[in-house]
Amino acid sequence: MTTMERAATASEIRALYSPQERLRRDKTVWTLVQGVLAPLQFLVFLVSLALVLRFFYSGEGFELATWSVLTKTALLYLIMVTGAIWEKVVFGQYLFAPAFFWEDLVSMLVIALHSLYLWVWWQGQWPERLQLGLALAAYASYLINALQFLLKLRQARLQSNASFQGAAS
Repeated sequence: MTTMERAATASEIRALYSPQERLRRDKTVWTLVQGVLAPLQFLVFLVSLALVLRFFYSGEGFELATWSVLTKTALLYLIMVTGAIWEKVVFGQYLFAPAFFWEDLVSMLVIALHSLYLWVWWQGQWPERLQLGLALAAYASYLINALQFLLKLRQARLQSNASFQGAAS
């Protein structure tokens, strides 16, 4: 077996989607839902991050920054639920499908930190700066998770292009 044949075999083994999974991914409405919610959540994240950082810089706008974090958190919950449905349709399980294991694992940290923020906000016991500091920690984990998903999307596109080129040969 040549080096190129071994590389081709290894990439086939590590393919993100089987042909059946790719077909289910492309046919389900949940792919479109994720495709709309992910950039929307990122846009809300950017606005919220600016508002939180404005509060840290000026000491003003705590209420607006808080509402932006709550909005970002609501979108996070929505994308997590619809993402789990998408994963069930495509891979047959709601979470931790082998192709998305690490992304799902980090997503649990993201959800935990955002949920902790909600609890802290609801209790109202922490000073404003600590509350929004926790939001920043949640946002840092979200950025890592978003990067994971962007890399996974890139991997899927590269594999799709390679499959298309292989079929055309």
